[in-house]
Amino acid sequence: MVGSGDMSEAKFLTVAEVAAMMRVSKMTVYRLVHNGDLPAVRVGRSFRVVEEDVNEYLRKSFYSAG
Repeated sequence: MVGSGDMSEAKFLTVAEVAAMMRVSKMTVYRLVHNGDLPAVRVGRSFRVVEEDVNEYLRKSFYSAG
């Protein structure tokens, strides 16, 4: 999550935008959110994810193959 707690600079993405960015289905993004692997904010009936949280998740998910 954005460290300082100042969310004024945070860019919020929809589940569809996160799915497109990660090249996965929206259901995969929902699963990550519900499992707590990807932090999200609930806005009404939808979720918003901070772009930096997506980048952090991807950085932590990289592994060396071979």
